[in-house]
Amino acid sequence: MPANTKYLNKSSWHQFAKISAGLIGGYLITALLHMCLSLILPHHKEVLITSIITLFIVWCALLIIPFLFVNGWKPWLIYLIIIAILLGIYSFANQHNPFTT
Repeated sequence: MPANTKYLNKSSWHQFAKISAGLIGGYLITALLHMCLSLILPHHKEVLITSIITLFIVWCALLIIPFLFVNGWKPWLIYLIIIAILLGIYSFANQHNPFTT
């Protein structure tokens, strides 16, 4: 049974934005989140070991979220804001990390 045409995107740019936001933006958010957790939490080796499993789970969730939006560029905007916040947290935590030289 084919999908109802009123729910499909008319523009291929919105489809591209949703797919790229899910793949690229979701992966960047997931990787930065786990990098921040490894710097902030005291047991950074355990975080890196468990990140093998949780990275895939979080990335799958962030891959689905852009398809809930009508406009494909809104998830990119939200993901870029989250990436900027996580990058700021990572750079701040990396400067104050006693284990790095």
